Amino acid sequence: MFVQVCLYFYCKCLWRCLKFVVRKLTGRCELQRICYNTKPGAARTMKIEASLKGSKSKRLQTSVSVHPDAIEKTIDDIMELKRINPDVNPQLGVSLQACLLQIVGYRNLIAEVEKLRREPYDSENPQHEEMLLKLWKCLKPDSPLKARISKQWCEIGFQGDDPKTDFRGMGLLGLYNLVYFAEWDTEIAQQVLCDSLQPKYRYSFAIVGINITDLAYNLLVSGALKTHFYNVAPEAPTLTHFQQTFCYLMHEFHKFWIEEDPLDIMEFNRVREKFHKRILKQLQNPEMALCPHFAASESLINM
Repeated sequence: MFVQVCLYFYCKCLWRCLKFVVRKLTGRCELQRICYNTKPGAARTMKIEASLKGSKSKRLQTSVSVHPDAIEKTIDDIMELKRINPDVNPQLGVSLQACLLQIVGYRNLIAEVEKLRREPYDSENPQHEEMLLKLWKCLKPDSPLKARISKQWCEIGFQGDDPKTDFRGMGLLGLYNLVYFAEWDTEIAQQVLCDSLQPKYRYSFAIVGINITDLAYNLLVSGALKTHFYNVAPEAPTLTHFQQTFCYLMHEFHKFWIEEDPLDIMEFNRVREKFHKRILKQLQNPEMALCPHFAASESLINM
């Protein structure tokens, strides 16, 4: 243990000495070298994030958690602290701002998603009920719901006659994602639902949707989705980006389920874990964008 601690501090001191030497040789600090030598996207933003977090300066360490409205001032503080003339390096400020918007936005997205996950479904809340009924209408437009409490809910993959009990694990987040999928990717959502009802591929559409919401949530909180979001969101990733990612994961999991050809639903956990590992492996590629075809991703620009 003592040797490991000594080795850690040795490597840390060696790294800082190396950075000092490189700065003297190039005339540029680490942040400048990253911005000038790494193209925009996850590769650049993740390096900037690691550099700021690993800095010995508290001001730089806390810059990754400032309020979005304070980002411009934070950039000015960084430039001043690093003794960088903004008039000589105008593009650096723009690049750093783009990175900080993504970094801070990712943290805020986690908080927003967590808030939805913690909010339970309330059948006495008109807004919650309206969203639930919208889910039915989007998925089954030609089949009117005969009653709020009905066995019909099983037709779209809920476990009983009242879906509210199925949202306990993921709270409103599960409902938000299912409604988004059904409303904005209607054709694919209806096809996935139709396929899920076939004896050969049978699984519960809504329950799987809530489970894939859990998968997407864990990818987000673990930081694995940084690669994707930093590549598709030119500024701060939003809830819409998260919901689009859910749509992608739902569609991809459905195809993966068919490819795996499980004997029955009892193999769900095995297939889900295998799918999870595949997505994680894809996200290890710093250039990976899971779903670049979605509308919110079309505005990606070089900054």
